[in-house]
Amino acid sequence: MRRPRLRGCKAPFRDRSDPMLFFRKRAEMPAPDQILPGRPTPLPTADRHFVNGHPLKGPYPPGIETVVFGLGCFWGAERKFWQLGDGVFVTAVGYAAGTTPNPTYEEVCSGMTGHNEVVLVAYDPAAMPFASLLKTFWESHDPTQGMRQGNDVGTQYRSGIYLSDATRLAEAEASREAYGGALKARGFGPITTEIRDGGPFYFAEEYHQQYLAKNPGGYCGLGGTGVSCPVGVGVAAE
Repeated sequence: MRRPRLRGCKAPFRDRSDPMLFFRKRAEMPAPDQILPGRPTPLPTADRHFVNGHPLKGPYPPGIETVVFGLGCFWGAERKFWQLGDGVFVTAVGYAAGTTPNPTYEEVCSGMTGHNEVVLVAYDPAAMPFASLLKTFWESHDPTQGMRQGNDVGTQYRSGIYLSDATRLAEAEASREAYGGALKARGFGPITTEIRDGGPFYFAEEYHQQYLAKNPGGYCGLGGTGVSCPVGVGVAAE
């Protein structure tokens, strides 16, 4: 059965004990006693990337690195990265930086998992410098908006860069400082992007993977600031 075309998190998970709970646009992280329990097994998802046919989950070829980005609704965010070309081996949408194991889309939309809607980018740093991914990330959204991106409001739309490699973390933090200066010069407020180890990445359901390739007219609420990211200024060279 074909899934309906959802617009952002517009099909909230319902709790029978509180039917309005999951319609609220949460702007704060849930308390530990509010976290949904999740499940022990991963959700079914696609085996291969809809656009380039590469294995979605890996194992990826030697030399491929991964990074996870959160920059609003993951449908449009994922497209930004697969469109970068051959240096990006594969992209996938999912959930990270939260607590609930193996969450569903509806559960993440409830704001009760702590997760962010994110894009996993597996890339070849010899062909796609990490700095280029950072430039795409910063310029594709407004990282000063806190728990929202445009009309998409909630903790699952927060700006974030998630990875565990110390060198890459330092590069990401340097890029945040550099872009923060560029934004300040144009009258924007401080960057709210979190940069840290995001914990496990949980693949989203199959119908979300490469959604805008399957549905070219689908919803995309992403919008940047119009301020160029000064890649190379405060960003470690490859």
